[in-house]
Amino acid sequence: MIVFQQQSDCLKKKEYPGNCKRTRRLYQKYRALQGKNNMNKITKAVFPVAGMGARFLPATKAMPKEMLPIVDKPLIQYAVEEAVEAGVTELIFVIGRTKRAIPDHFDKAYELEVELENRGKQESLKLVRDIVPKHVTCVYLRQAEALGLGHAVLCTKQVVGNEPFAVLLADDLIKSKKGVVAQMAEQFNQLGSSILGVQKVAMDKTASYGIIDYQEKNDNVVKKISGIIEKPDPADAPSDQAVIGRYILNPDIFKYLEKVKPGAGGEIQLTDAIAMLIESEPVYAFKFDGVRYDCGSKIGYLKATVDYALDHPALGSEFSDYLRYKTGKIQEKS
Repeated sequence: MIVFQQQSDCLKKKEYPGNCKRTRRLYQKYRALQGKNNMNKITKAVFPVAGMGARFLPATKAMPKEMLPIVDKPLIQYAVEEAVEAGVTELIFVIGRTKRAIPDHFDKAYELEVELENRGKQESLKLVRDIVPKHVTCVYLRQAEALGLGHAVLCTKQVVGNEPFAVLLADDLIKSKKGVVAQMAEQFNQLGSSILGVQKVAMDKTASYGIIDYQEKNDNVVKKISGIIEKPDPADAPSDQAVIGRYILNPDIFKYLEKVKPGAGGEIQLTDAIAMLIESEPVYAFKFDGVRYDCGSKIGYLKATVDYALDHPALGSEFSDYLRYKTGKIQEKS
C-alpha cells in the first residue's frame, strides 16, 4: 500500500512536498513501461471521498459517510470491488483530514488477522485479507479544502498522468450483474472517448444532478453528448438524463479543470470541465444496466440496505420473513 499526502495548494504552485518529486519520476517511469497497447485500458480509478457527509450527522461526525455499511460491507468497498472487477489495479482515494478510517479499512490489520487465526476463524480471516487483492495498489491524496468534485479530481493529476481513468462516487451504489465500470470500459475500448454513466430522473429532480443534452434523438444505449448543465431548474433542463456517479475520462480533462472558474464557495465543478471537453472532442453518455441507490440520502441508503439484505445468502430468508411480519402489522394498524 502506498500512502501519499498532498495538499491542494501544491497543484497551484507546481510544488511537491516531501518525496513527491521522486514519486512523480517513479510514476513517469511506470507509465512509460505500460506501452501503447494499454492506452485504452482502464487501470486507474479515482474515489473522491473528502466530503463531510452532513446529511448523515451525527453518524458521520467521527466516521466517513463512505464507511457506512450496507449490511456487512461499507459503501466504499462496494465501489472498490466494482472498479477491480473492471480491471483497475490502482485505486486513488482523495481523502480529507477526518477520513483515516478509509486507509485503515484497506490496510493490513496485523493484530486482527493474528487474533482471527489463533481463534481458528478462517472464514472471517479470508474476508479481511481479501478486501483488496494483492495485485491492487492503494494511493491516498489529501484534499486540504473541500472545493468541489472537480477540484478533487484535479488533485489526482500527477498520479493519473497521461492515462484514461475512472471516477466512482461511492454514494451511488449500483446493483448489477456486471459492474457499471466494466460495462463502461467495454464501450471506452471501442470509442476511445470519455464516457459518462447516465440514468433517467424525474424532471422535478434535475436541480440535483448534472443534466446532459443530445443531438441524437434515439434510444441508443450510447449517445454522443452535445452539452451538459450542472443542476438546472426543471424549466431549464435540456433532458431528463442525469449523470450518475460513474465516469471514464481521458486525461485531457485536467487541462480544462485547471481553466474552470470557481463557483459558489470556491468550488470547481467537474461538470463545467466536461462542458469544455465536449467542445474539443467527443464525449458520450452510457445508459448503464443496473439499479442505482442514492446512498447520499437517508431514504436511498435504507432502500439499499433492505434490498441487499434480502439478497444476502445468510440473511435473506430470515429477513424476508421479518419484513412479511412487519408488513402484516402495518396493515393491521391501517
